[in-house]
Amino acid sequence: MLKRNIFRFFVALAAVVTLSTSPVSARVELNINKGNVEPMPIAVSDFLQGELGQKISDVVAADLKRSGLFAPIDKNAFIEKISNPDAAPRFEDWKVINAQALVTGRVTQEGDGRLKAEFRLWDTFGNSQMTGQQFFTQPENWRRVAHIIADAIYKEITGEDGYFDTRIVYVAESGPKTARKRQLAIMDQDGFNARAVTNSNDIVLTPRFSPNKQEITYMSFEGNEPRVYLLQLETGQREVVGNFPGMTFSPRFSPDGQRVIMSLQQDGNANIYTMDLRSRTTTRLTSTAAIDTSPSYSPDGSQIVFESDRGGRQQLYVMSAGGGGQNRISFGDGSYSTPVWSPRGDLIAFTKQSGGKFSIGVMKPDGSGERILTTGFHNEGPTWAPNGRVLMFFRQSAGAGGPQLYSIDITGYNEQQVQTKGFASDPAWSPLLE
Repeated sequence: MLKRNIFRFFVALAAVVTLSTSPVSARVELNINKGNVEPMPIAVSDFLQGELGQKISDVVAADLKRSGLFAPIDKNAFIEKISNPDAAPRFEDWKVINAQALVTGRVTQEGDGRLKAEFRLWDTFGNSQMTGQQFFTQPENWRRVAHIIADAIYKEITGEDGYFDTRIVYVAESGPKTARKRQLAIMDQDGFNARAVTNSNDIVLTPRFSPNKQEITYMSFEGNEPRVYLLQLETGQREVVGNFPGMTFSPRFSPDGQRVIMSLQQDGNANIYTMDLRSRTTTRLTSTAAIDTSPSYSPDGSQIVFESDRGGRQQLYVMSAGGGGQNRISFGDGSYSTPVWSPRGDLIAFTKQSGGKFSIGVMKPDGSGERILTTGFHNEGPTWAPNGRVLMFFRQSAGAGGPQLYSIDITGYNEQQVQTKGFASDPAWSPLLE
């Protein structure tokens, strides 16, 4: 039995795997590593019983559609009306409408008040069930159950982990441009369940998740003193990451969550330091008469990518985790900034400024294979989904009132806005919740 902790509600959610009525088949599959993928037609039937079942199935369908890999079929086209999600469907009725996969489910209330949600994924052309699971949780967590179901479907068909059961922390901006209020907020990856996690008039920047998912680091100008803070999402407890004589910025956790890497500015220069969060000892990694900033670890913690203007303009460099072997990897026209290593380790995302425009792109860790994914008036601050397939960033359009969040697939397709109540910038994607 798998237990998952929700850091907002702190209630246990259990999953029991494999609801089986027929031999499991994996004939339906989707190769997502070949560029522009044709979305797979999939039917997501309303979960029985009642309005909540329909809401859960709607969220599952919306998650799958937003990935760009699936095309949920209009329910008005369904021939069979599912009345028993435990029984095999009439496969021929689903083949007629070209549903390559079918999702059925049920939602019931347990005697202790908990919600029980079940689903089955069917291979309609293979005439068999692919997977089935059930979950128990409190009724108010129904949206999260829907995201977990969508992740299970995504993984079964693509062979890779999903990213729907995740959160985004970002800077929520409000007010006029000359007196903009900025506070940290957190929301589900689809923009729902947004809430503030700070509430002051002090400027906040660059929030980043810890690998343990319940802690973030960020920069704040509280009391006009720029400092790096740690914030516990469960308790709201906050602490300063050391008191340094100069300005600290661009903090980010190490992959094991035991260190914070950041840039410290002194005497007009900025160099990269790490701090051990247990001993609070610091180690200097760069020493130049330049601005070295925006460090990001490789997933195995062995290397660090960062930006530096030591060559005259901002470019990307890679060094060992100890600071040795500092090598430039970006050589295209323009300047490069905000690098962040993919969770898969295969790519580095970045912001590129060239020709008066800002682009979001990716390159391999050795600098080869640079690809621009999207270009606009002002795009900046990419962050990776935990499966390394999707990027989120913020965009300020010419003449617009403020920045907005967008996501895009690493192939450069499926760009779409992520809805927020107001302006939003500096997004950071959490790991998958557990």
